[in-house]
Amino acid sequence: MWALFENPRLRGGVHAEEYKGETSGKAIATDLPLPKKLYIPVQQHVGKPAEPVVKVGDPVLKGQLLAHSQGAISAPVHAPSSGTVIDVVDYPAPHPSALPIRTLVLETDGLDQWGETVIPLDPFQLDPEEICLRVGAAGVVGLGGAVFPSAVKLGLGRKNKIHTLLINAGECEPYLTCDDRLMQERAGEIVSGIRLMLRGMEAFDALVGIEDNKPEAYRAMLGACKPYSNIRVEQVPTRYPMGWDRQMLRYLTGREIPADGRATDIGVVIHNVATAHAVYRAVALGQPLISRVVTVAGGAVGAPQNVEVLIGTLISEVLAFCKTDKNRMARLLMGGPMMGDALPLAEVPVVKACNGILALAPEQIDQPDVKPCIRCSSCVSACPAGLLPLEMASRIRANQLEAAVDLGLKDCISCGSCSYVCPSNIPLVHYFKYASGELYKRQQMEHKSAQTRRLVEDRNQRLEKIRLEAEAEAQRVAEARAARARQAAAGGGAAEGSPQQRATAGESA
Repeated sequence: MWALFENPRLRGGVHAEEYKGETSGKAIATDLPLPKKLYIPVQQHVGKPAEPVVKVGDPVLKGQLLAHSQGAISAPVHAPSSGTVIDVVDYPAPHPSALPIRTLVLETDGLDQWGETVIPLDPFQLDPEEICLRVGAAGVVGLGGAVFPSAVKLGLGRKNKIHTLLINAGECEPYLTCDDRLMQERAGEIVSGIRLMLRGMEAFDALVGIEDNKPEAYRAMLGACKPYSNIRVEQVPTRYPMGWDRQMLRYLTGREIPADGRATDIGVVIHNVATAHAVYRAVALGQPLISRVVTVAGGAVGAPQNVEVLIGTLISEVLAFCKTDKNRMARLLMGGPMMGDALPLAEVPVVKACNGILALAPEQIDQPDVKPCIRCSSCVSACPAGLLPLEMASRIRANQLEAAVDLGLKDCISCGSCSYVCPSNIPLVHYFKYASGELYKRQQMEHKSAQTRRLVEDRNQRLEKIRLEAEAEAQRVAEARAARARQAAAGGGAAEGSPQQRATAGESA
């Protein structure tokens, strides 16, 4: 237990079984057959969905813009291959809910023909603003799972006078090795991407953090960074969730991001290592983000490996390529087993956020019986955010959600470390996800109620204004009528005249 406190920069975490050996030693497969149809959702990033610029029947080339970004925090999507747009439909999303999402359906023509690309003579001579524009136009987002538009982060880095770019290459989730293989095979391109990001942010130094269970990747990155003194490569301990950006930053720099703040508040911007590779392709090669490396593993997968997959390819086709036994597939996950999403079906597309596809066998999802909490505090020691999971769960069971918030519920990253080490097998992280969802629902209801109250108040104010205006108009009409009556009365009296005037008028006659 005391080992957790040997390094004051390392807080919490667990030594989860890795299951990385089956895929870390195999080269990235690039021969996945071209799908007959690609399903490209317009929402593959935080922010507003992209707006389609093509219509049904339009022919498109590989890399061509399909939907443009809307607003500052949005990203465009592009054609992963050449073909024809045959439909724009609501198609199931790669999410536990499988709710439909607006999707462009592209029928490929088998030619995989690129459209026109603009390649700069020397990308490192581009202006910082031009680099950001190219990254944004290429639809590059954070490939570590956050899918925040990378161009926005580069722009924020320039505005906030960032001094350090931190490249997160932890990849702490069990099974996942896509970043590991990317560093082993394409270290030079990644380093070029890092240099372009530094120039785009006008920052000085870069720091690459790699877990020490990836020696080949470490050596490859170390060699690629050797000519550049401003890019350092550091090994970090293998402990989940070291890939959490705050944990990585805390260990490498000794500094901590404020609870309600961002890394930019302390002069640092954090990007995933795969994002750096995508930036290189976008700026140096003029290629948008239309594919990514995905780890395919699990007990039901006959040929576990890392595969370069076109965005929009159905997960079922990727599983078939890796010889997955559907009869043994007891659970399908997108992402890692700790923080990934369980998918109800495989006929959903690979998206930019998909770094892993796990087809787990029945023996891999055995769920032991839940027992009463024994107050051992193992979950407290394991929490990387320094929270009190057992106390938060106790409040949530009593439906005291606000009390759980006071204990730090909103700082929970749902990493699952507490559930992993719990000797009573209590699904603590499920409580926290439920509470977060319930709080969000309550906030939505409160917002809706507040909006309804505001609309009612606005309506009452309008009605009161109309009533006052009607009363004022009625008063004005009444006063006008009274004035006309007075004028009529005054006019009639003048016509009849006084008795003396009438006598004079008679004598004259």
